[in-house]
Amino acid sequence: MNQQIQVLNEQVKQESQFIERIIEEVGRVIVGQRYMVERLLLGILCDGHVLIEGVPGLAKTLCVRTLSRVIDAGFGRVQFTPDLLPADLTGTQVYSQKTGEFIPRKGPIFTNIVLADEVNRAPAKVQSALLEAMQERQVTIGASTYPLPEPFLVLATENPIEQEGTYPLPEAQVDRFMFKLKVTYPRKEEERQILERMSGGDLPSVEKRCTPADILRCRKVVRDVYMDEKIKDYIVTLVLATREPAEYGLKELDGLIEYGASPRATIYLAQAAKANAFLRKRGYVTPEDVKQIGMDILRHRVLLTYEAEAEEMTSEDIVKKVFERVEVP
Repeated sequence: MNQQIQVLNEQVKQESQFIERIIEEVGRVIVGQRYMVERLLLGILCDGHVLIEGVPGLAKTLCVRTLSRVIDAGFGRVQFTPDLLPADLTGTQVYSQKTGEFIPRKGPIFTNIVLADEVNRAPAKVQSALLEAMQERQVTIGASTYPLPEPFLVLATENPIEQEGTYPLPEAQVDRFMFKLKVTYPRKEEERQILERMSGGDLPSVEKRCTPADILRCRKVVRDVYMDEKIKDYIVTLVLATREPAEYGLKELDGLIEYGASPRATIYLAQAAKANAFLRKRGYVTPEDVKQIGMDILRHRVLLTYEAEAEEMTSEDIVKKVFERVEVP
């Protein structure tokens, strides 16, 4: 087993060399925000969608656009508005006078990376159009179904402070996002760098550092990263503790959780922990990998009761207590 892990370590070190180059290249445009860049890369490596929450002006859109250029992937941006229609996203059928037939006109979702800007501003019928694409990686137009390109990733943004004219995202859709990131303000020294960089005229241009084919190849390596049985049990225990907290020594949370994390959380915790180890150039997963990505995977999957809201508890408070109390292997 040790020899197998050594082989995996060497393979991971070789395959992950371009990851740091991607982060450095994105850093030529984006000041700071390494947390967001790394989580976006984890989503790409795990074939998982990412929901980004943050106030306006934190370079969420610019970061996604820059990353797509660095990995030489197709990029499509859709500004979600209350009058957006499903056909504006997925495409529609257009009548051709030459042939007398309806031909498909594919929408902006047919690309590698789709930026759904302010995703919570569109009504439920548009949100439902995303569900098939996010889960099945296909889109149905009329009577025909069309596969989406590989890799395919939805990176959605939402504004947490302006709720007028917004719609709550359906739970079924929120659960399909692998990560929910909360992006914060830059530090003082980063703010100064932003001032210097953005007041100097045009943004620096970025160069291609890898291709979609490289991403697909690395996904296979990520799947092979070694995970010990004790780590697997740790992940399962964390998820079950959000459903039945009293059984796992968290009696104080009993009555505060309406619904715990779904089985998707178990799958995503394992996948993201492997990808996090890959980013750290390791061929094996440690409990710290699970802890580092745990909050971003669980915060939007733990639904609270009215009692929890009355006590001003948040899902993040619940997840923190779970990680504090569940024994680390």
